[in-house]
Formats: sequence, structure tokens, C-alpha cells
Amino acid sequence: MTYSADIKKLPRHFLPKDFEVKDWASLEPYFTNLLERPIDSASSLEQWLKDLSELESIVSEDACWRQIKMTCDTENKTLEEAFNFFMMEIQPKIQPLADQLNKKLVESPFAAELDSKKFFTYLRNVRKNIDLFREENIPLQASLAVEAQRFGMISGKMTITMNGQEYTLQQATKFLEDPDRSIREQAYRKINERRLQDKEELNGLYSSLLQKRNQVARNTGFSNYRDFRFAELGRFDYSKEDCFQFHEAVKLHVMPLVNQLLEAKKKKLGLDTLRPWDVEAEPAGVQPLRPFTTGEELVAKTIDCFRTMRPFFGDCLEMMRNMGHLDLESRKGKAPGGYNCPLAESGAPFIFMNAAGQLDDVTTMVHEGGHAIHSFLAHPLELNGFKEYPTEIAEVASMSMELFSMDSWQVFFDNKEELTRAKEQQLERVITIFPWIATIDKFQHWIYENQNHTDAERVSNWLRILDEFTSPVIDFSGLSSYREHSWQRQLHLFEVPFYYIEYGIAQLGAIGLWQQFKANPDAAINNYITALQLGGTRTLPELFQAAGLKFDLSPDHISGLMQFVKSELDNLHPEG
Repeated sequence: MTYSADIKKLPRHFLPKDFEVKDWASLEPYFTNLLERPIDSASSLEQWLKDLSELESIVSEDACWRQIKMTCDTENKTLEEAFNFFMMEIQPKIQPLADQLNKKLVESPFAAELDSKKFFTYLRNVRKNIDLFREENIPLQASLAVEAQRFGMISGKMTITMNGQEYTLQQATKFLEDPDRSIREQAYRKINERRLQDKEELNGLYSSLLQKRNQVARNTGFSNYRDFRFAELGRFDYSKEDCFQFHEAVKLHVMPLVNQLLEAKKKKLGLDTLRPWDVEAEPAGVQPLRPFTTGEELVAKTIDCFRTMRPFFGDCLEMMRNMGHLDLESRKGKAPGGYNCPLAESGAPFIFMNAAGQLDDVTTMVHEGGHAIHSFLAHPLELNGFKEYPTEIAEVASMSMELFSMDSWQVFFDNKEELTRAKEQQLERVITIFPWIATIDKFQHWIYENQNHTDAERVSNWLRILDEFTSPVIDFSGLSSYREHSWQRQLHLFEVPFYYIEYGIAQLGAIGLWQQFKANPDAAINNYITALQLGGTRTLPELFQAAGLKFDLSPDHISGLMQFVKSELDNLHPEG
């Protein structure tokens, strides 16, 4: 298979080449044109769909750039106002017209002549959007979009001082790897004390978001926001019961492995008790892994790493670097977290992250790089709606890349012992991430099933769920105030509710692809590409099937995959 990363901005045929989204008045005529245009044949419907897709791409990309710029600099009021203007003044005016356009499409007699296989998921999404649209939700959803961004603004200001120098919380996590236990504890306590300073503001923000989300659900005829959100996210292929089964499978088949890993860590560090600030540490005399020092070095090494898998993969990242579509290093005033933002018209996406020189940053970079490859592969699809792939397959794209790329990590670690340690840490993370996924997902189910809960009930139920998925090997005594509010560090709860189980589902898919990769790297990468270039034109189980995977959340399936990862981990130290 050969592909080109020489991505081209989509040509415009419907809107002027120099058109920019500035206000509703200039945008409205194009929506009106589509609403009023007669559709008298299958070919005129197809042209109408292409013009609609062009309009959607332009509007989507404009909104994305406003969000990207704001997250890169949360202290710039002009950028914040530009984002808020779109969300409060433009998006609310688009929504009712988008609903009318959706109805015009499904009510057209020529819709039946569209290729049923190619358009099945597209039309299913359109019908879902019609079912969920309510005029009274427009101001609520606009307010939610703006309010959720306050999380990044509050978190972006958080810093601590170590050794007389100021660090963002992302930068400060490197001290948790320090061989000196007292430095680790100091950093752990400072990070958590700093979070507690904003606990009331974050709690108030979350309560406000919950109140609005619950109202959106009630307006749409749902008894709770969880059920509304499952429909909104297009979870056609699994249910809340599948999520509950996943939580139980993690307890049954993952927690015993996590306990084993932590016991081994305690032994390796020569400790009687393992405290939370010990989990990322190395024994005295072993230096923490430092795979790069600057953002430029991280990009250059990741491009080399990707090229060894497929030249096309490296070319994609190089194209993004040349276009200025990367902002990688942590700094004060930058929103926390990391993301790959697809740009519907340009094609080459934007990667945002908070690198501080650690192995975790390599994992994040190759993860977001996997998302970027997905964006490149889906870009040639005919319609914008075809590129709206399920989040679960999007995370398969990123998490598989974390595992595929390990065979090329010598670009980051020329020392064999360090390379083995890096792989070991990555595979441990593949296992240890599952309990946190289950915790965050189960907490959200409780939150939205109990709409009238008090702040005290929120804390007690968070702790109850957290304890279910916390290893008894770690001693948390005396740290209850930190644990009570530890949910507040999870961006998804504030900004993208219920988007978290996807990481668990995708990790299962990624492990399955990695099993293929261990047997035949070329065939596995071909399967990966085959699935990703389908975009959202197939159902989730069909996309898994295209990648040579089974869509299966059963405990038995999860157990088998976990045992495979554990055996690969053990193989890193055959003499052990």
C-alpha cells in the first residue's frame, strides 16, 4: 500500500476561496441556499451533499482554530472572546438550520437512491441528530461549550515551586521519578496541595455543568443525561450494561495483575510500604528516563520512529511540523492535557500537548500521532460526514501506535537497558490504565443516575468507586483530602462527559492489533490502515473487523488480552 502525506486543502466550489467566518450575517446565505435549493434528481442530491459538506468543513475548521488558539494561551482574553463569540453567537444560529437540512435530506425521495452501504452510518447519524434536536437546548448547549472551557483556564494557572523554580503541574510530575524519596514526596504533596486550592471553584463549575446537562437530557425526553449522552455519542453497538460488565472484568482480570506489578515495584525499590509518590520511581542510582529535552527534538525523533514503521507515517508528522500544526511543550497559561484536532478543510490536523521531557510524553506524542495518521487517511473521503468516525476506533488508531512504535524506540533510547525499561514501563501502563478508566466511567454513571446528589455524597461515592479500583499495595494513609478531590484532575469529566470508556474499548483493540504485529508487522499495519481509511463509513464492529479484530467486551476476551500483555512484559526479562 502506498499513500501520500502531501495533503491538499479541499478546493472550494460553493463558498468563495477567500471567505472567512466572521459573523452570522455573512454565513447565513449559504445555509439558506441549501435549504431553498430544489433537489429534483439523485445527482442534484449528491451535489447538494457536496456543497453541504464544504460548508460544514469551513465552519468546523474555523471553530477548531478558535479552540486551538485559546488552549495554547488561556490568558489571552482576545482568543477567549473569539471562541466564546462563535459558541454563543454563531453556533446557536447554525443548529436549527442544520436540523432543517437534516430533515430535508432524509425526506428527499432521492435519498433512497444513495449507495446504501456507503451512506448507512451517515444517514443513521443524521436521523439520530434529528431525534435529539430540541430548540430549547440551543442556549444550554452554547453555555455548556463556553463554561466547560473554564476547566482549562483554572488548571492552566496551576504551578508549584521546586528548588526555587516555578513549574506547571505537568512539568512538576518529573520530580515523581526522582530517586530521592523525600523529593518525590515533596513534589507529590505540593502538586496535590495546589490542586486543593481550586477544589471549591472546580466543584462549583462541575455542579453547574451537571445542572445544565441534566436539563438538556430532560428537554429531550430522557430520564438522565447518561442515556441522552449514549444516544448523542452514537453508541449504537454497546450499552450501559456492557460498561458495567467491563468494570467487573477489570476488577476480576486486571486488578490482580496490577497488584503483582506494584508488589514487584515495592521489592525493586526495597521499600516496606509503597506510597503513591513511589509508583513512578526508580531505585537509587538509576536515573529516570529522559528520552528528549526539547519539543523540536521530540518531533524529530518521533518522525524517525514513525518512518521506520512506514515512511508515510513519518511524512504525515513532517507535513504537520512544516505547517506549524504542533504545540508540544508545557508552559504557564497553556491548558492541560493533549489532543489531536482534525482540521476538516486543511486535512492536516493539529497536535497539542504538554511535554516535559519524560517517557509519558513520548507515549502521548505517538498516541496523538496515531490520531493524526487517522486524520490523514480519512481526509480523502468524499463528504465531511464520512470522516466522523466513532471515538472508539479513533482511540484504536492512537493506542495501537503506542504499541507498534515500541519496536522503533531506539531513536529515543540508544542504551539497550534504557530501551528495555521504557518498554517495560509502557506495557505496565497498558495494564494499569484500565482501573482508572473503569473508575472514571463508573463514577460518571453514578453522577448522572443520582441527579440530586449533594457535594458530600459526591465525595463519598467517588471514594467508594476509587477504592474498588485502587490496589491495596499502595499505602494512602493520611492522604484522604487529596483522594477526595482527585477526580477533579480528569479533564474529560468537565469537557467531554462520558468520553472515557472508549480508551478501555480501544486498548483492547490495540492489544489485538499488537498481537497481529508481533506475528507479522506488515500485515498488522496494513489492517490498521485499511480500517482507518474507512473513516466513519462502517459501523464500529465492521471497523474492528476491517482491522482483523473482534468487537468483544466480555470478561473472557479481556482476560486473554491481559495475559498476552503480561507474557510480553515477562519476556522483556527472560532470565527473571
